[in-house]
Amino acid sequence: MNSSHGVLSPVFERAELAESQNKPIEHPTGEEGEAKGVTMTTAPTSPSARREFERLYQRSHRRAYNLAYRLTGNSADAEDVTQDAYVRAWNNFDNYDSSRSFESWLFRIITNRAIDLRRRQKRVPIYSLDAPVASDDDGQTMVHEFPAPNSNPEELVVGPIMEERLQQALAALPEDYRTAILLCDVEEKSYQEIAEIMGCAIGTVRSRIHRARVMMRRYLEEGSVPRTRRSRLSRVKATAAAE
Repeated sequence: MNSSHGVLSPVFERAELAESQNKPIEHPTGEEGEAKGVTMTTAPTSPSARREFERLYQRSHRRAYNLAYRLTGNSADAEDVTQDAYVRAWNNFDNYDSSRSFESWLFRIITNRAIDLRRRQKRVPIYSLDAPVASDDDGQTMVHEFPAPNSNPEELVVGPIMEERLQQALAALPEDYRTAILLCDVEEKSYQEIAEIMGCAIGTVRSRIHRARVMMRRYLEEGSVPRTRRSRLSRVKATAAAE
């Protein structure tokens, strides 16, 4: 990927504009006990802080956007949520604990922003887990899936049908369950990381993922579409069916 300086310019500009206008902003992770509408934390000013943030941006942006897309269901909202998350992260970067995962911290901001957006829109998105969702600076798709090498014609025909059923099953889940299972089975986060992102106990994460898989299994079993095996997407289906 090319240098992030140009890509990050809107993030820094938005942060500087908000700071100059002293706009109120809620805590970036929405943690309990944090006052809503408090004044935005002053963004870091040192060149070293900006360079470090740019480095973290380069490492995390692809996965951050993909998570935002899966949580919102469309590219426009995903772009807004992702940029907003980076603005909030940058304005609170002085408070970031470098001994902890930046990606987990960022993902928690994204998760909360996406949930807030869905509540405002009062709609539940339909996810496309295999579709190319965006391009990076080199024109490469950020998500690109291929059929498994051993796929037979029946699997290639049934696969899209199963994909639609899977989308419907995901959309039918409660928000907390849907977020937990996407972080686990698509983003491949550990239970500890998911707990940090969602701001809950590991036991709660385990419970949400288990219940999400049970609900998805029941939803999928109500239809007449047979289960098949396909590339990386099969993780969500396989874990739901295995419960």
